[in-house]
Amino acid sequence: MNTRKSNWIRRFAKPLLMLAVGLTCLSIVAATLRRRPDINQQRIATGTITDPEFESVYREVNEQLATAAAEAGLTLAPSADNLQIARRLSIALVGSGLSLEEVRALQLQAKDQQVSWWTDYLLQDRRWADYFAERFARAFVGVDEGPFILFRRRKFRLWLADQFEQGMPYDEIVRQMLSSDGLWTDTPQVNFVTATIQEDRRADPIRLAGRTSRVLLGQRIDCLQCHDDFLGELNFGSTLEPIDGTQQHFHALAAFFSGAALPEAVFQGIREDERPYAFKFLGEEQEQLVTPEVPFQPDLLPAQGKPRERLATWVTHSNNRAFSRAMVNRVWALMFSRPLVEPVDSIPLDLSVIEGGGGAVLELLAEDFAKHGFDLRRLIRLIAHTDAFRRSSRADFDVTPQHEAYWAVFPLTQLRPEQVAGSVFQANMLTAIDESSSIFTQLKSYGELQDFLKRFGDRGEDEFNADAVTIQQRLIMMNGKMVKERTGIDLVNNSSSRIAALVSDNQQAIQLMYLATLNRAPSQQEMETYTDYLQDKQDQQRSRAMGDIFWSLINSTEFSWNH
Repeated sequence: MNTRKSNWIRRFAKPLLMLAVGLTCLSIVAATLRRRPDINQQRIATGTITDPEFESVYREVNEQLATAAAEAGLTLAPSADNLQIARRLSIALVGSGLSLEEVRALQLQAKDQQVSWWTDYLLQDRRWADYFAERFARAFVGVDEGPFILFRRRKFRLWLADQFEQGMPYDEIVRQMLSSDGLWTDTPQVNFVTATIQEDRRADPIRLAGRTSRVLLGQRIDCLQCHDDFLGELNFGSTLEPIDGTQQHFHALAAFFSGAALPEAVFQGIREDERPYAFKFLGEEQEQLVTPEVPFQPDLLPAQGKPRERLATWVTHSNNRAFSRAMVNRVWALMFSRPLVEPVDSIPLDLSVIEGGGGAVLELLAEDFAKHGFDLRRLIRLIAHTDAFRRSSRADFDVTPQHEAYWAVFPLTQLRPEQVAGSVFQANMLTAIDESSSIFTQLKSYGELQDFLKRFGDRGEDEFNADAVTIQQRLIMMNGKMVKERTGIDLVNNSSSRIAALVSDNQQAIQLMYLATLNRAPSQQEMETYTDYLQDKQDQQRSRAMGDIFWSLINSTEFSWNH
């Protein structure tokens, strides 16, 4: 009996195991192939804004930029089509193009509501909070993981994403970053301070003053660390009464952070003691005690309170226009890949010196931002509604750098490395890679992204420096593991294989591949070229050919640029 049972096990165990593996694989494939019932039911995105003041602001922005372009003798480009604008929004807000599922959902909306609906849709998606948190974390605390014992960049980034998603006003986010005490693990906002902790267990006031001035105020005053402003580039007064920048301005700002340190009981986290700030100024023989002071608008600084709390109140004050301007300039840069005022962290206090309408627009949006409670979502919606954002990058006239400088056309910009990788991943999934995706899909995408960035290179903290693509980067896209695997025959992971298996009509298949990769329909010439290429190809040969088409689209210049 035992021998008969043993023979039965040997005879059927392996086939049963193979059957179980096969059924598991089929269930995975089925799960990846299924379309979510209705993407419109997941988030209520009306696409309609009824606030008269909102409309008044973006119309005035349009007028300011149109007038500046006309005075410069520039013609405005026409509007881009809705899919092109939607791709810009996706790249800006979530770091990738649209999925095929999202393209189809967008096309179901009324044409005049599509862009507004898509903006609203993305701003209800956790992906935008995560992506913006990473971009802002680079500016706030840098890209290095730092000393793990005292600094947790990941916790800071997740905390920031949570605040963005929950709609916490931006001034409150910054106030907590500047003034909070506690442990870097259970009070993640203090990582803004602990990112600079030195060997003596004290925060670095100079680094913190530099980050505060550049990122939060749009003022490059860290050059005053070593000497006064001899070139007249910094003015903390007005056109009528200029106040040149001095070392005192920088180190008086740094003095607000001199008390941030870890006590003997490290587990208590960051605390504020009464240690004074001293510095030896250029030309002096001895150090001097420096009193905490702000470089401009001292009337907004509270007279009482802890130094960092006083500074936080001054920085985030609704009348401190430098704070609002800095945020508007950075968000505009995230959406256009270039700021209204360049560099992004060097905005003159006197905006009248800025040409091209950028200064007037910056002031308009900054005023609205402060007036409406530093609402980041509202700011994003305003920018997305402007003609400048919805303008085409092409025109029936010769486009010059001046057209881009005056926002007469949408500026052509190269995608960041993580945007390139994110777009490759998304193009190869028929549905959006979001929080509703399986944990396996999310982990795989994250792992492949990190591997791609190591090979391709990361811009680090230099957010808006558009370096040219290197030969090595081009080779990674053409021959690298990620693109090669994503364009091979793989029914589970690759859109080209799924489309080949599910769509027998070659023209329809080509259209779907274009929508999935470039988020647009193919031209007639493109359709004819690829239809001829697929002619008479069947089964695996056809699937391989469609993978080749996917490869060519992913490696096209159009795929790696925002336009």
